[in-house]
Amino acid sequence: MKNLIEISKIVTKKKVRKIEIFDDHSLKNKNSKFNDFYESLMLGKFKNDRDAASALYDCSPTDDKYRQLKSRFRKRLLNTLFFLDINLPSTSTYERAYYSSNKEWTLVKILLSYNANSTASSLAKHILSIALKFKFADVIVNCARILREHAAREGDEKSYELYDGHVKQFANILEAEIRSEELYQRVIMNYLKPPSKNQNLREKIDTYCDALVGLSEVYDSPVVVYNMYLVWAHRYQMLYDFNSMLEVCSKAEAYIEENPTYYRADKMAIFQLKKMSAYLHLRDWKNGKVNAEKCLQSFPKGGDIWFQFMEYYLLLAFHTENYVNAIAIYNDAVSNSKFKKQSLVTREKWKIYDIYLNYIIESQGKDNTLLESQRRKTFRQSRFLSDPILYPKDQRIFTVLMVVAQVLFFIEKKSFTSAEERIDRLKNYANRQLKKEEYNRVNQFIRLLQQLSKANFQVDKLSNTRKYLDKLDESKFLYRGLISELEIIPLEKLWELTLSRLK
Repeated sequence: MKNLIEISKIVTKKKVRKIEIFDDHSLKNKNSKFNDFYESLMLGKFKNDRDAASALYDCSPTDDKYRQLKSRFRKRLLNTLFFLDINLPSTSTYERAYYSSNKEWTLVKILLSYNANSTASSLAKHILSIALKFKFADVIVNCARILREHAAREGDEKSYELYDGHVKQFANILEAEIRSEELYQRVIMNYLKPPSKNQNLREKIDTYCDALVGLSEVYDSPVVVYNMYLVWAHRYQMLYDFNSMLEVCSKAEAYIEENPTYYRADKMAIFQLKKMSAYLHLRDWKNGKVNAEKCLQSFPKGGDIWFQFMEYYLLLAFHTENYVNAIAIYNDAVSNSKFKKQSLVTREKWKIYDIYLNYIIESQGKDNTLLESQRRKTFRQSRFLSDPILYPKDQRIFTVLMVVAQVLFFIEKKSFTSAEERIDRLKNYANRQLKKEEYNRVNQFIRLLQQLSKANFQVDKLSNTRKYLDKLDESKFLYRGLISELEIIPLEKLWELTLSRLK
């Protein structure tokens, strides 16, 4: 009762008239600007303030009415974070506990700021019991410090020593976790740079890996272990050693399964996606398919992770020429009711996948009745071939992939003049827009198409292709989720396929 009285006094003095949040009830109000803003953000319609201000009020982003809406919208979103539904089936016990502990820790700080020390200590003791079970080192240190001070004020020496022990033990563990996070962050900060620009990381990553192994052997912390496996997985991916990468990911999965208390769905998803990446680069359809069918059962269907996994699954089918399976995977993904809520970039990417599936059906359907039966009535080839196609600069690879697809269709139709026009456009793109270190493989493929154009699309008259093929071979395919690295059909195979249609 004493604690309830303390809380009531604070609430009485500081309560607000209304808490504004986004819940199911408020989102049903379709005439609300808040909801228009929210839905448009979820659908990826707004890239910046100018887009939002124009759509919502037909004004500039500096207009007072837009700025006021944005400010209130942000406040409502932040308020909603305190009322998230963490009891969804997809949320692990670990994640629920960490969210609840941190939310309640915020309450402890609020109570302390209003001198409700008894209630704050009582709540901190409850949080500590949960944090110790899941080894939340940061939460343990925070709560134990509060409880240690409370014990000192109460003259409770036994409790003081207990909490002091927790502070000292988990402060060391927390320091190890912070160090492991630093090493992981140093990897991901440089990992996505083009290979020519991450030489510094290549030189240091072995040291990072050894340091993380050392930390994991001294400190019993799931955070340290996760970071260790993640850095090792990145190391092997950089070395193109995908079999070793698979082994690391399998060990990480085993650790997660053997320690269900520390199970984290987000970490499991990362390792499972890494495995799909390995199977993609190894072009191992058999094991990749088994892994995909197993893992897809553990992701909420229609969630962001599910769509990422479906993309790797689709690319694996493309890269291993399992085109009928690719069509099935594509249909499963785009028919999902949540597909329309994916980002604009994601939806455009799947649109391009559809174009290439239609090309495969067009070029190989006559010799494959199963493929021919998948012919899409909704695909308008003439409309696609007349499309000027121009994506924003940050999506320039989409423009390249689509124009390449136009070339392929024109070759199939024997419309060589139109194919030559598109190749000239690609040549200009390669010369002006595609940086060598980021788009080396694409540039080599465009050079090959140029040689084909110079030979008037006659394979027996082709020359000067070996140097481009060698450069393509030297610059190995590596897809890390960056759209600049996207190859729907491996460029070596695409070149062979292109030539086979001219023989």
